Amino acid sequence: MTKILLGDMRIDRVVETVQPYETLAGFFPDASQDEIELCKPWLEPWALCPQTGKFILVVQSYLLRTDHHTILIDTCIGCDKSVPWFPDWDRRTDRSWLTRLAACGVSPGDIDYVLCTHLHGDHVGWNTQLLDGRWVPTFPNARYVMSREDFALAEDLDTVCFNENVLPVVAAGQAVIAESDYAIDDNLRLEPTPGHTAGHVAVGMASRGCEAVMCGDIMHSPIQCSYPEWHSSADDDPVLAVKTRRRFLEDNCETDRLVLTAHFPEPSIGRFATADRAFRFVYEE
Repeated sequence: MTKILLGDMRIDRVVETVQPYETLAGFFPDASQDEIELCKPWLEPWALCPQTGKFILVVQSYLLRTDHHTILIDTCIGCDKSVPWFPDWDRRTDRSWLTRLAACGVSPGDIDYVLCTHLHGDHVGWNTQLLDGRWVPTFPNARYVMSREDFALAEDLDTVCFNENVLPVVAAGQAVIAESDYAIDDNLRLEPTPGHTAGHVAVGMASRGCEAVMCGDIMHSPIQCSYPEWHSSADDDPVLAVKTRRRFLEDNCETDRLVLTAHFPEPSIGRFATADRAFRFVYEE
């Protein structure tokens, strides 16, 4: 567990899983084997599993506490959820994420807002839980903020994820279907970052002159700092995803703004620096 103090704001990582996920060539269709081999010396073993050749993927939430609100950014995979495309996440029974949330001194009833960077299953899983055969909101007092574009797309597709993780929140009257620049207050605002999904957002935060941003799935691995042009197989609009990622890297490079990543290897928090013709991720000590 990593705790960061950002001005008067406390930020905790609440981790659900850390595991090899997919090969670089399998997840990044634009990757060449020569480029992968070139990066192996600095990727292995912390970001790339030498035994399987799969990159390490962390699935986690960020817990923010301000003077006024207690906020979760994304809610991981959850339990009992249908994830047929990745067996390790399908119908999970491990509830340790809730235990880790409690270890931060927070119970589900304490959460005021849940901010969804997008509506993929590994980011909205704990939005709901299965109780007495019904999907109900895990956080009974929270307002769940999700972008209008992503909600509309999920509603049209009528996915299992939408029915298990999103629709019960709407039925409970707790959903806030918002524009992609929605602000909770002067210190917390969504930032439009489309490409991975149409309504994907980052979450910008500030306190007493200190700034940070949670980037969601703008990128999945630190190797994309070296190769921003590599889109992922999970990107809905690969061309737009590449454009958004490069702009995000350029805007946040060599600044004091902390970057909180959704999936980078632990400790997952750092800053962007220049490296040759691209970028690198420098982890926060």
